[in-house]
Amino acid sequence: MVDAFLEFMLGPMRSIGDVYFENQMIFNSIIVGGACLKIMNKRSSGSEPVEDTENM
Repeated sequence: MVDAFLEFMLGPMRSIGDVYFENQMIFNSIIVGGACLKIMNKRSSGSEPVEDTENM
């Protein structure tokens, strides 16, 4: 019964979900790796000294 509801609600997107579930470990690793890189880049750019522009 749940399968019928999913088929009705998702329609053609169901095949994309099947591909995702088959390769879930790869996709999740890419997403988590991208998030970690973004966090690391934000931390490293935040530690740079800020120039004082008020005295100009």
